[in-house]
Amino acid sequence: MTTTEIKITANRIPVLIGKGGKTKYGIEKKTGTKLTIDSEDGLVGIEGEDAIAVLRTTEMVRAINRGFSPERAATIFEDEDMMLDILDLSNVCSTPKQMERLRGRIIGKEGRAREQIEDMSGAILSVQGKTVAIIGMIDQVKNARTAVEMLVEGLPHATVFSFLDRKKKEAKYDMLDYYY
Repeated sequence: MTTTEIKITANRIPVLIGKGGKTKYGIEKKTGTKLTIDSEDGLVGIEGEDAIAVLRTTEMVRAINRGFSPERAATIFEDEDMMLDILDLSNVCSTPKQMERLRGRIIGKEGRAREQIEDMSGAILSVQGKTVAIIGMIDQVKNARTAVEMLVEGLPHATVFSFLDRKKKEAKYDMLDYYY
Protein backbone atom coordinates (compact mmCIF):
# COMPACT_ATOMS: atom_id res chain seq x y z
CA MET A 1 0.00 0.00 0.00
CA THR A 2 1.41 3.41 -1.02
CA THR A 3 0.31 6.52 0.84
CA THR A 4 1.05 10.21 0.34
CA GLU A 5 -0.29 13.52 1.63
CA ILE A 6 -0.66 16.89 -0.04
CA LYS A 7 -1.93 20.17 1.35
CA ILE A 8 -4.37 22.21 -0.74
CA THR A 9 -5.90 25.64 -0.23
CA ALA A 10 -9.28 25.92 1.48
CA ASN A 11 -11.05 27.38 -1.56
CA ARG A 12 -10.08 24.36 -3.73
CA ILE A 13 -11.43 21.71 -1.32
CA PRO A 14 -15.05 22.03 -2.60
CA VAL A 15 -13.75 21.66 -6.18
CA LEU A 16 -11.89 18.48 -5.25
CA ILE A 17 -14.88 17.00 -3.42
CA GLY A 18 -17.52 18.11 -5.93
CA LYS A 19 -21.28 18.24 -5.44
CA GLY A 20 -22.26 15.42 -3.09
CA GLY A 21 -18.73 13.99 -3.30
CA LYS A 22 -19.16 13.25 -7.02
CA THR A 23 -15.70 14.52 -8.08
CA LYS A 24 -13.87 12.74 -5.26
CA TYR A 25 -15.62 9.43 -6.03
CA GLY A 26 -14.96 9.88 -9.75
CA ILE A 27 -11.24 10.35 -9.11
CA GLU A 28 -11.14 7.31 -6.82
CA LYS A 29 -12.94 5.15 -9.38
CA LYS A 30 -10.76 6.32 -12.29
CA THR A 31 -7.46 5.92 -10.42
CA GLY A 32 -8.08 3.01 -8.06
CA THR A 33 -6.95 5.17 -5.15
CA LYS A 34 -8.66 6.31 -1.95
CA LEU A 35 -8.79 10.03 -1.07
CA THR A 36 -9.11 11.26 2.50
CA ILE A 37 -9.85 14.99 2.64
CA ASP A 38 -9.53 17.00 5.85
CA SER A 39 -11.59 20.14 5.21
CA GLU A 40 -10.19 21.84 8.34
CA ASP A 41 -6.51 21.96 7.39
CA GLY A 42 -6.70 21.14 3.67
CA LEU A 43 -4.74 17.91 3.98
CA VAL A 44 -5.51 15.32 1.30
CA GLY A 45 -4.38 11.74 1.86
CA ILE A 46 -3.99 9.55 -1.21
CA GLU A 47 -3.51 5.81 -0.89
CA GLY A 48 -3.59 2.86 -3.23
CA GLU A 49 -2.01 -0.45 -4.19
CA ASP A 50 -0.41 0.96 -7.35
CA ALA A 51 2.39 3.48 -6.54
CA ILE A 52 2.18 5.04 -10.01
CA ALA A 53 -1.58 5.59 -9.66
CA VAL A 54 -0.96 7.28 -6.29
CA LEU A 55 1.73 9.49 -7.86
CA ARG A 56 -0.49 10.48 -10.83
CA THR A 57 -3.46 11.11 -8.52
CA THR A 58 -1.23 13.36 -6.42
CA GLU A 59 -0.34 15.31 -9.58
CA MET A 60 -4.04 15.59 -10.42
CA VAL A 61 -4.83 16.95 -6.92
CA ARG A 62 -1.93 19.43 -7.28
CA ALA A 63 -3.37 20.51 -10.65
CA ILE A 64 -6.83 21.06 -9.14
CA ASN A 65 -5.18 23.03 -6.33
CA ARG A 66 -3.46 25.23 -8.95
CA GLY A 67 -6.77 26.17 -10.56
CA PHE A 68 -7.52 23.45 -13.09
CA SER A 69 -11.05 22.08 -13.21
CA PRO A 70 -11.19 18.36 -12.29
CA GLU A 71 -11.95 17.56 -15.96
CA ARG A 72 -8.88 19.42 -17.24
CA ALA A 73 -6.71 18.02 -14.41
CA ALA A 74 -7.78 14.49 -15.40
CA THR A 75 -5.92 14.88 -18.72
CA ILE A 76 -2.85 13.83 -16.70
CA PHE A 77 -4.22 10.26 -17.05
CA GLU A 78 -4.58 10.38 -20.86
CA ASP A 79 -1.00 9.25 -21.43
CA GLU A 80 1.82 8.12 -19.17
CA ASP A 81 4.00 10.89 -20.65
CA MET A 82 1.63 13.61 -19.44
CA MET A 83 3.07 15.83 -16.74
CA LEU A 84 2.31 18.82 -14.55
CA ASP A 85 4.72 21.74 -14.34
CA ILE A 86 4.22 24.70 -12.01
CA LEU A 87 5.97 28.04 -12.52
CA ASP A 88 6.19 30.28 -9.45
CA LEU A 89 5.96 33.94 -10.47
CA SER A 90 6.46 35.35 -6.95
CA ASN A 91 10.22 35.76 -7.46
CA VAL A 92 9.73 38.15 -10.42
CA CYS A 93 7.05 40.38 -8.86
CA SER A 94 7.51 42.53 -5.78
CA THR A 95 4.02 44.05 -5.61
CA PRO A 96 0.48 42.72 -6.08
CA LYS A 97 0.03 45.25 -8.91
CA GLN A 98 3.06 43.82 -10.77
CA MET A 99 1.66 40.29 -10.29
CA GLU A 100 -1.73 41.35 -11.66
CA ARG A 101 -0.06 42.95 -14.71
CA LEU A 102 2.03 39.83 -15.34
CA ARG A 103 -0.99 37.51 -15.03
CA GLY A 104 -2.80 39.83 -17.45
CA ARG A 105 0.01 39.47 -20.00
CA ILE A 106 -0.10 35.68 -19.75
CA ILE A 107 -3.89 35.42 -19.89
CA GLY A 108 -4.38 38.23 -22.41
CA LYS A 109 -7.54 40.13 -23.28
CA GLU A 110 -10.54 37.84 -22.70
CA GLY A 111 -8.13 34.91 -22.23
CA ARG A 112 -6.90 35.03 -25.83
CA ALA A 113 -3.15 34.88 -25.10
CA ARG A 114 -3.54 31.84 -22.83
CA GLU A 115 -5.79 30.21 -25.42
CA GLN A 116 -3.24 30.89 -28.16
CA ILE A 117 -0.43 29.37 -26.06
CA GLU A 118 -2.62 26.30 -25.44
CA ASP A 119 -3.58 25.94 -29.12
CA MET A 120 -0.02 26.35 -30.38
CA SER A 121 1.76 24.25 -27.74
CA GLY A 122 -0.86 21.54 -27.19
CA ALA A 123 -0.52 22.00 -23.40
CA ILE A 124 -3.20 23.40 -21.09
CA LEU A 125 -2.59 26.27 -18.68
CA SER A 126 -4.03 27.56 -15.44
CA VAL A 127 -3.00 30.98 -14.17
CA GLN A 128 -3.90 31.32 -10.51
CA GLY A 129 -2.46 33.32 -7.66
CA LYS A 130 1.30 33.48 -8.03
CA THR A 131 1.64 30.45 -10.29
CA VAL A 132 1.16 29.23 -13.83
CA ALA A 133 0.43 25.50 -14.01
CA ILE A 134 0.91 23.59 -17.26
CA ILE A 135 -0.29 20.08 -18.17
CA GLY A 136 0.87 18.29 -21.31
CA MET A 137 3.43 16.00 -22.87
CA ILE A 138 7.07 16.84 -22.10
CA ASP A 139 7.70 18.87 -25.31
CA GLN A 140 4.32 20.62 -25.05
CA VAL A 141 5.04 21.65 -21.46
CA LYS A 142 8.57 22.76 -22.37
CA ASN A 143 7.29 24.98 -25.21
CA ALA A 144 4.42 26.42 -23.16
CA ARG A 145 6.78 27.12 -20.25
CA THR A 146 9.24 28.88 -22.57
CA ALA A 147 6.38 30.96 -24.01
CA VAL A 148 5.24 32.00 -20.52
CA GLU A 149 8.84 32.80 -19.52
CA MET A 150 9.19 34.95 -22.66
CA LEU A 151 6.06 36.90 -21.66
CA VAL A 152 7.43 37.28 -18.11
CA GLU A 153 10.64 38.73 -19.59
CA GLY A 154 8.49 41.32 -21.38
CA LEU A 155 8.83 40.07 -24.95
CA PRO A 156 5.96 41.06 -27.27
CA HIS A 157 3.13 38.55 -27.74
CA ALA A 158 3.89 38.43 -31.49
CA THR A 159 7.45 37.21 -30.74
CA VAL A 160 6.12 34.55 -28.36
CA PHE A 161 3.55 33.31 -30.88
CA SER A 162 6.22 33.22 -33.64
CA PHE A 163 8.34 31.03 -31.36
CA LEU A 164 5.39 28.69 -30.72
CA ASP A 165 4.54 28.59 -34.43
CA ARG A 166 8.14 27.60 -35.23
CA LYS A 167 8.04 24.87 -32.54
CA LYS A 168 4.72 23.58 -33.89
CA LYS A 169 6.17 23.35 -37.42
CA GLU A 170 9.31 21.60 -36.11
CA ALA A 171 7.12 19.04 -34.35
CA LYS A 172 5.22 18.39 -37.61
CA TYR A 173 8.50 17.88 -39.50
CA ASP A 174 9.74 15.57 -36.76
CA MET A 175 6.55 13.52 -37.13
CA LEU A 176 7.02 13.34 -40.91
CA ASP A 177 10.63 12.23 -40.45
CA TYR A 178 9.42 9.59 -38.04
CA TYR A 179 6.99 8.14 -40.57
CA TYR A 180 9.25 8.32 -43.62
